Parts: sequence; C-alpha cells; structure tokens
Amino acid sequence: MLFNSLTFILGFLPVVLAGFYFLTSNGRPRFAAIWLTLASLVFYGWWNPLYVPLLVGSVTLNFLLGGYLIRHPSRLALTLGVAANLGLLGYYKYTGFLLGSLDQAFALNWQVEDILLPLAISFFTFQQIAYLVDARDGEVQEHDFVHYCLFITFFPQLIAGPITHHGEMLAQFRERTTFRPRLGALSIGATIFVLGLFKKVVIADPLGETASPVFAVAAAGSIPSLYDAWIAALTYTLQIYFDFSGYSDMAIGLGLLFGVRLPTNFDSPFKARNVIEYWSRWHMTLTRFLTAYIYNPVMLRVTRARLAAGKPQPRRGKMTPGAFFALVAYPTVLTMFISGVWHGAGWQFVVFGLLHGFYLVVAHGWRAYKARRGWKLDSEHPLHRTLAVLLTFGCVVVAMVFFRAADVPAALAILSGMLGLSPDPADLTRADGSSFLMIALLLAFVWTLPNLQQWMKAYDTALHARPRPHWLQRLPALHWRPTPALGAVVGVLGFFALALAFSVAPTEFLYFQF
Repeated sequence: MLFNSLTFILGFLPVVLAGFYFLTSNGRPRFAAIWLTLASLVFYGWWNPLYVPLLVGSVTLNFLLGGYLIRHPSRLALTLGVAANLGLLGYYKYTGFLLGSLDQAFALNWQVEDILLPLAISFFTFQQIAYLVDARDGEVQEHDFVHYCLFITFFPQLIAGPITHHGEMLAQFRERTTFRPRLGALSIGATIFVLGLFKKVVIADPLGETASPVFAVAAAGSIPSLYDAWIAALTYTLQIYFDFSGYSDMAIGLGLLFGVRLPTNFDSPFKARNVIEYWSRWHMTLTRFLTAYIYNPVMLRVTRARLAAGKPQPRRGKMTPGAFFALVAYPTVLTMFISGVWHGAGWQFVVFGLLHGFYLVVAHGWRAYKARRGWKLDSEHPLHRTLAVLLTFGCVVVAMVFFRAADVPAALAILSGMLGLSPDPADLTRADGSSFLMIALLLAFVWTLPNLQQWMKAYDTALHARPRPHWLQRLPALHWRPTPALGAVVGVLGFFALALAFSVAPTEFLYFQF
C-alpha cells in the first residue's frame, strides 16, 4: 500500500484514524497502541501477506533477546543477535547478488533464482540492532512488548524511514498525553502530508519519466549524448530529492495525525557547502545510525589500539598522515562502504558508497589543512559559499549516477556522455529543450526557498527539529499559520496532488527498493 494511492488516502487512513480517535477519546491509550500495531501489520501485509510472519517473528525474537540482554549483558548473546539480524538481511538482500557475482566471475553456469526482498527489511533491521546494542549497554529505559511492536511496525515510518531510535519513540509511547486527539496536530500533520504528496506526484514522478529513458539507453550499452546524459543525471538527482523529501514529509505528517512525532530526516541537503554537511542533511537518521553504531565504535577501537602502541592522540590540526588515515580515512570509508551496500545489492552501490567515502576523506583532509593553517573552516563570503555549494552538488550528481544506474557499465556510459564522449552526437531520446529550464527553476526553488521546517518554524513539526537560519525568519508574516488563507493555498495544492495521484497508477517511492 502506497501513501499516494487512493486505497490508502480514502480507505486505510480514514478507518485507522477513526478507530484510533475512538479509543483515545475513551481514555484507552494502550488499546490505541495495539490498534496502530495491528493496522501497521495490515499496511505491511497489503504488499505481500506471506512476509507478515517474518516481520512478526523478527520483532518477537528481538524483543525477547533485548529483555535477556537487559537482565544479563552478554557480548556473546549480542553478537549472536546482531549476526542473526544481519544474516536475515543478507539472505534476502544479497544472496542473489553474491551468487550471481561468483557465477559471472568463475563461469559456474549457476541458475540463480530471484529472492523477493521483503519491504522495509533494511530499515527494521537497523532499528532492532540498535535496540540490542543499547540493551546490552544498559541504555534501554523501557521494555514493553506492545510499545516495542509499535516502535518497529508504526506504518508511517515502517517502509522507508526515518530510522527511528527506541529512546525517542518508546518515551513518547510511555506518555499518556501522546495518544490524545489534538486539533492543532491534525492541522499541522495534514498540511505536511499534503505538501509531501505534492512533491511526490507533481514534481518527482514527472522527473522520473524524463530520466528513465536515458538510463535505459545506457543500460542497453549505448553512450547517450552530452545533452541527454546531463538531463538524465540532473533530473534523477532532483527526482530522488523531491521523492525522498516528499516521503519524509508525508511520514512526519502521518505521525502527527496520531500524536507521534517522528525525527527530521531531510534538511535541504543541496544547500550543503561540503559533503560532510550534506550527510548531516540527507537521510539524517541513517547518518545518525551509521555514526553511532559503526563509525564511532571503529574509531574508538582504532584510538585504543594506537594508545596501546604508545601513539598519543593527535591534537586538532596537528594530525600526521598516518594518524589521519587511521582515525579519519579508514573509519569513514568503511562506514560509507557499509552505507552503499545497505542501499542496494549491486556493484554500483558499492561504488556509490566508496565514492562518498572518498568525498568525505577529501573534505575532512581539506578542513584539517585549513585548521593547521589557521584559516576559517567555512567562509561566509557569498562567492565562496556559492562555489562550495555548486562543487558539492556536482559531486553528489556524479554519485547519484551510480545510485540510479542498472550497473557500473551503465553508470560509466552516462558519465562518458556527460563528458561528451558519445560516438553519436545525435540525441538518442530526443529530450525536450525545455528540460534545462525546468531543472533551473527547480534548482532555484531548492537553493533559495525555505524548507517545511523553516516555513513552519513556529510549530512543533518533528522530533529534534532545529530549523537552520533562513531569510524567511526576517519576514514572520510569511510563516505558516493555521489561517483560512494559507488553508486555501494548501487546499489548492492538495487538490492538484490528489487529482493527479488518483488519475494514474501510483508509483513507488524510490527508497522502497532499499
């Protein structure tokens, strides 16, 4: 079931909301939590009911193991639990890729059957691993089966994030005031949902129709023309931007309808001045998980090993090349390699992760060099800032080509076309000349206008929402308020979004495939 489908908007959501508010208005928050859990399982099973037992079994076993780790902290039990979760993810997501790679490398002539990937397995696997690690470390504050089930299965975030943390979600479920009807939360949640839907169906989906033919040409073995290659790379980059931004908004809006605040997961990443800042704005909850549960432990282990070997901790700006490699480059590249593999089973995703690892190492190295020279780390000069944003965006576009392409050769074909290396100067797809104008307008929108959190700064839109400074803050009259005028504007946008969504077959969100 898709957020942008008629079944969800006019069927599933009204029924679930009605049942939820009936239970909460009668002072039964625990029954409301059970109702939401059951509804979330129906939502998940709508795609394929056969995988509901897999989800329920995973949730139950992780809950039981988490309880054991709370009472008996054990490295062995934690290792087995993490291995079991990764083994389940690995079987469904990577078996076909690994066997296919071996078959291709050694000409084994294996018949590799496709294994259907269960929806959301990448997301709920990371959530449950974090729970087990924190249970073993004594950081789990609540161990309640109903609340744990809702934490994992809550349908707004189940399929494509945000990757929620048990501490922030279970604390909300524990408060009786969470499951309580609020007119303000309904107004804010509905507004965010409608605007997210608009991004998805009005902006993102048409961009995909422009990009897909060119990537198909590359997948077939041809190098597209210079014009087509750039159109494809830029439109896909904007497509995934608005698609993922739209999903994140819709998830946050749906959560607010039920009184639950989900964490911010998207914060205008194309405004970033370097790739370090980019990953603090793009898929923010994934970055948080990777930092807390992979990067920091690896760096801590390296630091302890260096101290044991008699190598002192280097001071800021005084890091030797060896220390930089051990403390920055190695954990960064390893973390981004895991991020790339997490996103998909294919060598193109490995390249995507390693490429971003390289970007981050260069960015950290440049900042270390500036710190050593006593320079300002981030210049506020308009020209410097603009050049930094454009350079970062260009790096992101190159990496997105690998993210979208069917395989590495197809990605290299697109990049070759972007360098003007196509043997046929004629356009293969006959892309419309207005495409660049559309791209320019969308980039102007992305780079100059505030995001939803900034526009709705006066209201509690998301968990840990800390809107960055923006020119709009000098014009408070333009901020969102629950007024009839703004309601009419959002209503018009919502009408067009719903009309378009209901007139065509709903398309999946891009992050559904991960």
